[in-house]
Amino acid sequence: MFCYQCQEAAKNEGCTLRGMCGKTEETANLQDLLVYLLKGISIRGEKADPVNAKVGRFIMEALFATITNANFDDDRFVALIREAIKVRDALPLESSGSVHDAAVWTADTLEAFEEKAKTVGVLTTENEDVRSLRELIIYGLKGLAAYTEHAAVLGVEDNGLYAFAMEALASTTRDLTVDELVALTLKTGEMGVAAMAILDKANTEKYGNPEITQVDIGVGTKPGILISGHDLKDMAELLEQTQGTGVDVYTHGEMLPANYYPTFKKYDNFHGNYGGSWWKQGSEFDTFNGPILMTTNCITPVKDAYKDRIFTTNTAGYPGVAHIPDRPESGEKDFSAMIELAKTCAAPVEIETGTITGGFAHHQVMQLADKVVDAVKTGAIKRFIVMAGCDGRHKTRDYYKDVAETLPKDTVILTAGCAKYRYNKLNLGDIGGIPRVLDAGQCNDSYSLAVIAMKLQEVFGLDDINDLPISYDIAWYEQKAVIVLLALLFLGVKGIRLGPTLPAFLSANVVKVLVENFNVKPIGEVADDIAAMMEGK
Repeated sequence: MFCYQCQEAAKNEGCTLRGMCGKTEETANLQDLLVYLLKGISIRGEKADPVNAKVGRFIMEALFATITNANFDDDRFVALIREAIKVRDALPLESSGSVHDAAVWTADTLEAFEEKAKTVGVLTTENEDVRSLRELIIYGLKGLAAYTEHAAVLGVEDNGLYAFAMEALASTTRDLTVDELVALTLKTGEMGVAAMAILDKANTEKYGNPEITQVDIGVGTKPGILISGHDLKDMAELLEQTQGTGVDVYTHGEMLPANYYPTFKKYDNFHGNYGGSWWKQGSEFDTFNGPILMTTNCITPVKDAYKDRIFTTNTAGYPGVAHIPDRPESGEKDFSAMIELAKTCAAPVEIETGTITGGFAHHQVMQLADKVVDAVKTGAIKRFIVMAGCDGRHKTRDYYKDVAETLPKDTVILTAGCAKYRYNKLNLGDIGGIPRVLDAGQCNDSYSLAVIAMKLQEVFGLDDINDLPISYDIAWYEQKAVIVLLALLFLGVKGIRLGPTLPAFLSANVVKVLVENFNVKPIGEVADDIAAMMEGK
């Protein structure tokens, strides 16, 4: 195997024996083969007019399954590979000129899949710079797929995104120049903005605009179900089915922002949030006592202490863990097994008390726009620091906590994603009633931060978004953070700090392009970075 798609790539070079995420060589190779076949589907399907939306949806679902910490179940990948071959072969094959192997290779046995998988991985592209740009595009597409799939679950789709995914995947099989690949990378960022926009539309039309909310982080006396991941429709159906059963529902990790949506607040058995970010689940799932539902990526290797009470659904999967099937058409998922199990469990062990504040998506912040603008004009707010992105287990990520604690008191942190768990429980105060940490929501909600920036640019009458008093100090871990980065680059944002390390999949020459064109830079020492950001550097 060779995998370097996430921030934990071994030695910041690549995992070759076993993924730092916990995936085996066999799983990694099957993921490579699945992506290879998705390229074959795209070669056949990219020129269809209109685009085959059903095929596009399959591509997105399959790409989503290969995101870091989403699915560790080889049987599920074998099933996806078989389905990919069927989907591909149902599409017409243009025979003019040579035909790429991804568009025609076929097999049916696990042994054949495993042998082929060893020949189609990342390192088959020999040129380091071409490989770097191809993988940057593919990892961006994986993030794009996550956002697109979340929106599709709620009935909002954009066939243009499906068409682009096929165009981009097919393009990674061709001998494009570095300049052409750079242009395709920025196009991926543009499509990322579009995907985040339709997801924002889907979430807010279905569940209302997030509101400023004090979220309880303690526990009650009733047994509970803990829901993690990102899927809000699963949240809605779980709350409905647990109502009146004597079972409370708690969020974990990236599901914390579900507490901000008006629709969910009507459920009196919605208790609050339990624990922190994804990497702490090994201990927090143990003390929770009740069933856990993993709705999407962010699952880590499952411990025996809770293996008999963790369930996966959607793209998430883990060997030996119960999986809740997709909902039937015009129906709901069946969470009854989890609910009955919860009734037999003790209430969660209390690991902290108090509240945390969130709900500052773009609609809510715009309601505070006059107050925010006035604070900037009077100098009460000197600078906004965007510290969105991912959390992770590395000690180096304490950098973000240290930045939050050390920033001058006249700064405001804009955040989204699980990176906020490094500082969202700190007492950082407020500026004239404006909290110094404004949490827009999930990594899926990073769109709000872009909207806020563009709205401030308009309010202040600036021609360049980089003239705003905003600095970007982004934490990354996996591929949804990659599409957010590409979206920011497409929007013209420059001077982004990226940490705790620069991605291993960026070659020296690709890093040079990002530095020269966008002034992307690695994080440094806390004091030095803060001083530079306060000067707009």
